[in-house]
Amino acid sequence: MRRRLVAGNWKMHGSRAVNLALLTSLKRSIAQVGGLDVAVCAPYPYLEQVAESLRGSSISWGAQDLSEHDAGAYTGEVSGSMLAEFGCTYVLVGHSERRVLHGETDSQVAAKFVAAQRAGLVPVLCAGETLEQRDGGEMQGVLLRQIDAVLKMAGVAAFKRAVLAYEPVWAIGTGRTASPVQAQEVHRHLRSLVAAQDAEVAEGLTIVYGGSVKPGNAKEIFSMPDVDGGLIGGASLVAGDFAAICSAAAEVQ
Repeated sequence: MRRRLVAGNWKMHGSRAVNLALLTSLKRSIAQVGGLDVAVCAPYPYLEQVAESLRGSSISWGAQDLSEHDAGAYTGEVSGSMLAEFGCTYVLVGHSERRVLHGETDSQVAAKFVAAQRAGLVPVLCAGETLEQRDGGEMQGVLLRQIDAVLKMAGVAAFKRAVLAYEPVWAIGTGRTASPVQAQEVHRHLRSLVAAQDAEVAEGLTIVYGGSVKPGNAKEIFSMPDVDGGLIGGASLVAGDFAAICSAAAEVQ
């Protein structure tokens, strides 16, 4: 399986000048690393710039969210078909900040997953537990609820055209770090949830880790058998760090 690296932490950062410098450096660095699927998920206003900058390179691009609706009176929303017009391949669905800050429910996330695939996009489905949920022994139940909502609405076959990203919310900005072994345990559990419905789909499913991957820990994390790549956080805003993470992923192919 080719390892997949998604730069998903542009969040509400960037400017045209900063983006140009970052994308130019990324193209130069990633061109020297083979055997990876690399993507950049940018804020809506910069999608045209990202598309123009990356077109013809080996790097794909996508967005950080989409509407569950295809069209209609939904002011401020962006549909999957709109993203497809910008050449997007990927779109993040159910990121922890969308769930927490915007109150996105599991059913809404599932609807966005379906909408993404309906528009021909590859959803990067984010799932993960908070510090309170982990300390309360609720991790497995939370992940089951998040994944099950998508399985029920989209069907297990839909995971053939998706990426699953584990976001240990408890290890982001809390001072606590998820070890490679902990990451592996959760990735194995996530794969088992899909395998319960279809073992073949589960085996082929790309599951990436989104818990503060850095150049210093990337190789050890990517060496875990059920970790197929990363949803890269702050390191995606530093071209040299992201390139180093990509190199680490290529070393453990």
